[in-house]
Amino acid sequence: MKKGFAFAMALCLLLCCMAGCSSTGSKSKKETLKVAMSPDFAPMEFMDMTKTGQDQYVGFDVSLAKFIASEMGKELEILPMSFDACQTAVATGKVDMGISGFSWMPEREENYNLSDYYQAGDNETEQVLITLASNGDKFATAEALAGHKVGAQTDSLQESLCKSQLPDCEIVPVVDITTGLLQLEKGDFDVMAVAAGNARAIIASNPQYAMSGFQFEVDPKMTDNLILLKKGADELTAQVNEILAKAKAAGYYETWYNEALETAGVDVSFDDEGNMISG
Repeated sequence: MKKGFAFAMALCLLLCCMAGCSSTGSKSKKETLKVAMSPDFAPMEFMDMTKTGQDQYVGFDVSLAKFIASEMGKELEILPMSFDACQTAVATGKVDMGISGFSWMPEREENYNLSDYYQAGDNETEQVLITLASNGDKFATAEALAGHKVGAQTDSLQESLCKSQLPDCEIVPVVDITTGLLQLEKGDFDVMAVAAGNARAIIASNPQYAMSGFQFEVDPKMTDNLILLKKGADELTAQVNEILAKAKAAGYYETWYNEALETAGVDVSFDDEGNMISG
C-alpha cells in the first residue's frame, strides 16, 4: 500500500510539474503582431539583402512597427506583400494592421479604421515624378507631359494624383516600385510618380534616374502618414494612437527618418537654421 501510495504521489507531482512548466511556457510566449508591408518604398520600408528573415526589413515604418509591437508586449511579424495586397490583407483581417507609407484618402477613411497621423520627414509632403536622367527637364510641366505615359503604383496616392492632375496622360499601373523602375528604364512609360523621399532614395543609388522637375499639388490632409486597421477595430486603433503619441512626444520620428535615409544611402546634412537637407 505504501509503495502504491508513494508511486501515486510521485505521479501526481510529475503531472503538476509538467502542467506548471506548460503554463509558464505559454505565459512567456509573446503574442504576434502581424503587420502588412510593401518593402519596396525606401526610406519607409525596404530590404537589406545582407540580412535574412525578419531582420532584412528596414526603414522608418519598420522602426515604427517594432516600437508599436514592443509597447504592446508582442512579437512583430512583418508580412511582405504588394501595396494593394496590404490593403486587402487589412480589410479581410489577415493582418492586424498595415504600415506601409499610407496617406489619407477618402476611400481609405470609408473602408478602414485610420490611425492618427505620424510624420516621416518630407516623404509625403512632396509628390514628384522621376524619369531617366538623360531626359533632362523634358517632362517638367503638365503641358510637356500631355500625351505621354506615367507609371503609378496601384491603389496609391500617386495614382490618384496622376488621374486628377495629369488628365492628358496615360496612367500605367505599377505593381511595386522596384518593378516600376525596370519598366521606366525599358520605356514602358516616360515618368513614374513617387513620394519625394522615395525619389531621393532611388536616385542616391541609381544615378540613371532623376527628378523630372514636375511636382504635384498635395492636399494638406495627405502630407503625413497613417496606419490602416480593419474597420471596427476601435480598441486596437485607440491603443495604436496612444503609442503614436508616445513616439511623437519622445521625438522618435525624426531619428527614425534620418536613420532610414542613411540606410537607404541618402546623404543628410542641415542648413544654418537646422533644416534637414537631403541630397
